[in-house]
Amino acid sequence: MLSVRCAACIAAGLLASTAHAGGSNYGVRPGALPEVRGAVQEWAVPTPEFARDPAPGPDGAIYIAVMRGNRIARFDPEKASFREWTLPAGAQPHGLVVDGEGIVWYTGYGNDTIGRLDPATGAVKSYSVPGGGNPHTAVLDGKGGLWFTLQRGNRIGRLDRASGEIRTWQTSGGPYGIAIDKAGHVWFCRLSGDSLGRLDPESGRIEDIPTGTGSGPRRMAAGPDGTLWVTAYGAGRLLKVDPAARRIVASYPMPAGEGGGPYAVTVDGVGRVWANEIHHDSVALFDPESEAFRVIDLPSDNVGIRKAIIDAAGRYWYMGSHNGRLGVIE
Repeated sequence: MLSVRCAACIAAGLLASTAHAGGSNYGVRPGALPEVRGAVQEWAVPTPEFARDPAPGPDGAIYIAVMRGNRIARFDPEKASFREWTLPAGAQPHGLVVDGEGIVWYTGYGNDTIGRLDPATGAVKSYSVPGGGNPHTAVLDGKGGLWFTLQRGNRIGRLDRASGEIRTWQTSGGPYGIAIDKAGHVWFCRLSGDSLGRLDPESGRIEDIPTGTGSGPRRMAAGPDGTLWVTAYGAGRLLKVDPAARRIVASYPMPAGEGGGPYAVTVDGVGRVWANEIHHDSVALFDPESEAFRVIDLPSDNVGIRKAIIDAAGRYWYMGSHNGRLGVIE
């Protein structure tokens, strides 16, 4: 049974006033395991209707967006038990983050909203996104803002968590994954545009960084040193981005090759990069120093990882959208 009540681990993992939490700019700073043993545990979720996109809470719990089941689920690793909350009709939550106060924020892909769930009371509040456009993936900026992509709306949005005010910026290419660099610039993947976008919130200017024809950049994560890591789904590669130089500085072929379908990516507290290949039931752990991959095979078939995250203790949590099982690698 997993223990998550290590006060030191949790206290070290909470996002304080900094805008850069690493991992994927979530509300919990990712930790690092001293040694990755490759041990895997999985649990069947109560409602396996395309559950996806896990996120850690400050109490050590893991929250999950249950897209087709229209729910948010919470997993307590210490008790190995689940709890669920039903969302407003048609919300179809896609992505979620949990802030430092334990409030769950989710993207309502089905009803064009950003939702706020208070797990302590079960109260849900929805904020309508002007113009709609299918809110997709969300991250926190550490300054009271929640940034998100609008995949079909071809926009980037920001919700002020205090006032509920939403502002959007027009872009193109089906924006998908999103991350924030140490300088506060918002980066996003243009999945159908074979490029990355960089938004300067102060000026509103958006720059384009090409990733190559057919590359299909899908998701991205920020490392503790500020480096951005991107999965090039269409090319079977992992891209390393220097955000200050605004360029791709390295491109690594993933273990499964061009057709492996690299999808989710996250970074632990010492800069190790974790990326899955959705067409192969495995997770690849990349060491930037040795530039070598280690492949960890999963115990289930047809898992379907679309998002994964590192918790405060350094464990890698994934949600199998296809097989309905939440998993952890230690």
